[in-house]
Amino acid sequence: MTVRSYPTSVPPAGEQSVWRILTARGSLARRLDWPLLLSALVLTTLGILLVYSATRNRTDLNNGEPEFFLMRQLLNVSIGLGLAALIVWYGYVRLRAAVPLLYLLCVVLSLLVLTPLGSTVNGSRSWLQLGAGFAFQPSELAKIVVILAMALLLAAPGTNERRHGPDHRTVLQALLVAAVPAALVMLTPDVGQTMVLAVIALGVLAASGTGRSWIVGLVTLAVVGALAVWQLGLLDEYQINRFAAFANPALDPSGVGYNTNQARIAIGSGGLTGQGLFHGSQTLGQFVPEQHTDFIFTVAGEELGFLGAGLIIVLLGMVLWRGCRIARDAPDPYGTIVAVGVVAWVAFQTFQNMGMALGIMPVTGLPLPFLSYGGSSMFAIWIGVGLLLAIRIRTLTRM
Repeated sequence: MTVRSYPTSVPPAGEQSVWRILTARGSLARRLDWPLLLSALVLTTLGILLVYSATRNRTDLNNGEPEFFLMRQLLNVSIGLGLAALIVWYGYVRLRAAVPLLYLLCVVLSLLVLTPLGSTVNGSRSWLQLGAGFAFQPSELAKIVVILAMALLLAAPGTNERRHGPDHRTVLQALLVAAVPAALVMLTPDVGQTMVLAVIALGVLAASGTGRSWIVGLVTLAVVGALAVWQLGLLDEYQINRFAAFANPALDPSGVGYNTNQARIAIGSGGLTGQGLFHGSQTLGQFVPEQHTDFIFTVAGEELGFLGAGLIIVLLGMVLWRGCRIARDAPDPYGTIVAVGVVAWVAFQTFQNMGMALGIMPVTGLPLPFLSYGGSSMFAIWIGVGLLLAIRIRTLTRM
């Protein structure tokens, strides 16, 4: 065992607080989960480049300014990194006291979306216009809030005293907490974000030790509910068309199936090493709609090729692996549940986004974590990273 020696001289009085931080159980930099943080930073950097490639020639979107989306994405990333740093500094334990207020704010914002203050994009009334061309999507905040609020209930003192997981009453309370934001998101209607919230709820319940009968029952109920929604015609026409195009890609290749057909062409044209960053023919030709948001993976596949797209998958896998390790080693049930909630969210959203680009999942309008253009999604995903880092830091501090 190596024994490290540290200077014993006492620093000036004004520097003692900094001295304590740097010498007590190692510096903050040494306690960060660097594989997680570096993977997230590389993914975000790649996303900035891919967004620029997808939008620099889109004069119909950038008002003749090639760097328009680039500069806005840099701003989004800067704010996201700031939020992550704030979470790390504040700590996930102290954040528990603010969860009820955050939950109330999330519900209020989700209700405002349904009023004339909300705006519709691609058939979903999911946005609040903030002026000056900026908009906010409350459903992104709902992902964080649902994780924190459910964890607050399921990890409450006494909940797991018998080591059989939370009791039925607590599980029902947690489900109600998740159901309110999910119902409001579904009313917009946004099937994709509702699916993410459902997966988060299942992941959180599983992490809390909830009985298998609950999990199986909820999955069964979700399947029955989805079939009922379809049979009763509660979906909008554009949503029905998307599922129909997924079931039969040749149904309307120039209409509802156009997006997925062009996405597969773009990815397939990249080959092993790609056509080169900023040189994708499909991207330059603007053949793939929503390429800077929902279909950003097609830019990677075309311009970076199989190797570049594979690197993105590996980096996302690294984020998920580190998240699982953090959940396993968390110093308290609350940290474990929060970490699993973040992992479940990122895993499902990644699979869904890449799946719809490859044609193996229906188009639902979900962004690819870290890479897609968008402020709300970038803020949320980096808050999620901040929570994982904060849990990791507390774990090492208590060792």
